Amino acid sequence: MSIDQEIQRRRTFAIISHPDAGKTTLTEKLLLYGGAVQLAGSVTARKNQRATTSDWMELEKKRGISISSTVLQFDYDGFRLNLLDTPGHKDFSEDTYRVLTAVDSVVMVIDSAKGIEPQTRKLFEVCRQRGVPIFTFMNKCDRPMKDPLALLDELERVLGIGAFPVNWPIGNGPEFRGVYDRQTKLMHLFERVVGGKYRAPVSVGNLHDPEVRGQLDEATFNKTVEEIEMLEHAGEIFDDAAVLAGKSTPVFFGSGVNNFGVQLLLDGFLKHAPAPKPRVMGGIEISPANPEFSGFIFKIQANMDPKHRDRIAFIRVCSGKFDRDMTVHHSRSEKKVRLSSSHKLFGNERETVDEAYPGDVIGLVGHDSFGIGDTLTTDPKILYKEIPRFTPEAFAHLHNPNTAKFKQFRQGLDQLLQEGVIQALYLRNSSIKTPLLAAVGPLQFEVVQFRLESEYGAESRLESAPWTVVRWLPTDMKEDDLDAISLPTGAKLAYDLGKNSVVLFTNDWSADYFAKTNERVPLSALPVQTARET
Repeated sequence: MSIDQEIQRRRTFAIISHPDAGKTTLTEKLLLYGGAVQLAGSVTARKNQRATTSDWMELEKKRGISISSTVLQFDYDGFRLNLLDTPGHKDFSEDTYRVLTAVDSVVMVIDSAKGIEPQTRKLFEVCRQRGVPIFTFMNKCDRPMKDPLALLDELERVLGIGAFPVNWPIGNGPEFRGVYDRQTKLMHLFERVVGGKYRAPVSVGNLHDPEVRGQLDEATFNKTVEEIEMLEHAGEIFDDAAVLAGKSTPVFFGSGVNNFGVQLLLDGFLKHAPAPKPRVMGGIEISPANPEFSGFIFKIQANMDPKHRDRIAFIRVCSGKFDRDMTVHHSRSEKKVRLSSSHKLFGNERETVDEAYPGDVIGLVGHDSFGIGDTLTTDPKILYKEIPRFTPEAFAHLHNPNTAKFKQFRQGLDQLLQEGVIQALYLRNSSIKTPLLAAVGPLQFEVVQFRLESEYGAESRLESAPWTVVRWLPTDMKEDDLDAISLPTGAKLAYDLGKNSVVLFTNDWSADYFAKTNERVPLSALPVQTARET
């Protein structure tokens, strides 16, 4: 295939949702229907059943939530899909936001009984700001759900996006039997399979096909016909351009756990989702077909393979062709780097990959100098600034209670800090060198402690800190300038890992008071992205 053909068959997407809307289950079922797994797992599976493919960390299996992002690459119907599974919990939204910089479209999963929930709204806004096309899956139709028309209205009213129902549910809750495809005018009636492990048997026919009609009771059939006629009279047509512009979302109904409507979602998504798009860099558009290889690192994960204790950098290929053993320019160090250990990923499984094209996500192993946001390219003029930074809102001291394990504690913490999910701050003029951990949400600390112990054999003790707000000071401030600052009660000066100075405040009022009384010292709520020379 030519590079253009390779680009056109790529689809790189993420699944977003509020926790418990069924995101991880849908991920499993897309893999099942995509032929990537023979038997679907479930997060709530009993211990003797398979654990979910995409949630590979022990803590995820215990809690039944996704707290790390994984990449799942598989082929289906001539397409190569890069599915980026993301955390749903709000404490891990920073990781999710970074993943959304690396995708070309998203599938938004909504619990049809609850409608749009807070985390869904937040993630939707991030997608809207980036102009990412959104496909909606109304999940859990096999449980008592809101009226389908009310769900469509909620999309338009709460999110401000046009909604086009590609298919329509037949029945509600326990009576949910399948969906009517509005584009082919066919009914898809499904049979439940035990535990949803295998593809659901389906019978397909038109609205008045006696075989299909005979499987529905009178009330369900009449209600479905009435609602379909009402939708047709609305006269709305599917608008591909509006979908690609993020102004309209195709809506699919189904039940991930029972495999109802999953294949229709997958086929509909592939039909309308975009291939890899150009990236804009400083006003210049970098086309995927640009012959120069380029990509950016959006995630780093340590210890995906406990046997090797290595770290893997996830890079989204944006232009040109990747070849294993190629030499590239590393933006931050401005050095040439040879990329010899490259892998394609499937959860925590990996295999060597010799070539990759725009849209692909590959894992690079063994490069300690790589950081989140770094550009790798054969053209040093290309520099991507795709990764957003977020302000921590939770702070805690992390102590090492076992001095005999100091080396394991230090190495483990350093590697976890490189993943960029938590930050470390060091208090100024403090005799205690214990790092102050800073994170978007407190659950991050629990994960750090769990991973320190399970992956590095290092115990830790967490001590909550009194601050709730951090602000960055100007980078040109000298030590004498810091000495001259008058701080509100309880506030402290500290440094981030880049040696940039910050002020820690006990609350928002304290931060506002400082800003009013020190007008010549502007504060920044966003982390400084450059390291100071020392």
